[in-house]
Amino acid sequence: MKDFLLFFVLIFIVLGCKNEPKKTSEVKTNEFAIVIHGGAGTILKKNMTPEKEQAYKTKLEEAIKVGYDILKNGGSSMDAVEKTIHVMENSPLFNAGKGAVFTNEETNELDASIMTGNDLNAGAVAGVKDVKNPISLARKIMENSPHVMLSGKGASVFAKEKGLEIVNPSYFYTENRFNSLQRVKEKMKAELDHDGKTAFYDAEIKDSKFGTVGCVALDKNGNITAGTSTGGITNKRWNRIGDSPIIGAGTYANNKTCGVSSTGWGEYFIRLNVAHDISALMEYKNLSLKDATKEVIQQKLTKIGGDGGVIAIDKNGNMVFEFNTAGMYRASMNDKGELGVKIYKE
Repeated sequence: MKDFLLFFVLIFIVLGCKNEPKKTSEVKTNEFAIVIHGGAGTILKKNMTPEKEQAYKTKLEEAIKVGYDILKNGGSSMDAVEKTIHVMENSPLFNAGKGAVFTNEETNELDASIMTGNDLNAGAVAGVKDVKNPISLARKIMENSPHVMLSGKGASVFAKEKGLEIVNPSYFYTENRFNSLQRVKEKMKAELDHDGKTAFYDAEIKDSKFGTVGCVALDKNGNITAGTSTGGITNKRWNRIGDSPIIGAGTYANNKTCGVSSTGWGEYFIRLNVAHDISALMEYKNLSLKDATKEVIQQKLTKIGGDGGVIAIDKNGNMVFEFNTAGMYRASMNDKGELGVKIYKE
């Protein structure tokens, strides 16, 4: 009888172990690594021309190689993240910097953040209209001020004092983004519902792709940096701010665990503190990066109706892309120089 009971106890233990999430690996996968995203959303191959698809892939490759070269030559993950994001901020393809979407007032309001995992230092900026590269302003705030986040006119004054490149707001105008705003405004002419919104407006936000850009890098010294930059969502009002400049929601880095950059419907990412939650699951539950990102994006975020995804690198150089949308503009490079550039869900 005792042997019979022991048999079932052993079976229970074995089955239970199979269902346990994978624990954090202590094996060094990559000495250094870098991942980037250019937004996640309803990105379908049937809606993409071959020319446009190639344009995105070319720009993603250009951007990530900038950061890779810095890391390969012994540079810091912070430099790699900043310079890589510059390439995407300077491109009209992405909803950040030059390609930022328009607000309801037909202006562009830019947000960005950066965080370093060795000291948990961070900088962020929200609602600036004349700084060419918001990610550089976020870094300046982190390194040259006692604050974490600055916004609006004050942030622009700080940027000028620190010698960052200031541009006329017209620099951010692109016809494609302006036309997108006009389409949304036409739909907004529908009768308002009792919440002061329209079903058309909600559908436009849900169905549009989120072009936020981000980068996470691990350097040869074992330091992780994460950065995110965005123009927000089309037709945003009242100086709306999403998750991108929120440390712990849109961006997080900790050398003990991982670095994360988010993209998607920001309000949901803020409510779940998505980027930090992934790190917390690794630290407190000892989950692997893959399992932690999957639990947050595919379970927690989906449960409350959130769309989007994350890119992440853990302290051992493991790289992850996790998203619950049709696609994500993304790329990765490891310490062997192996490049991967993808757009659609596989």
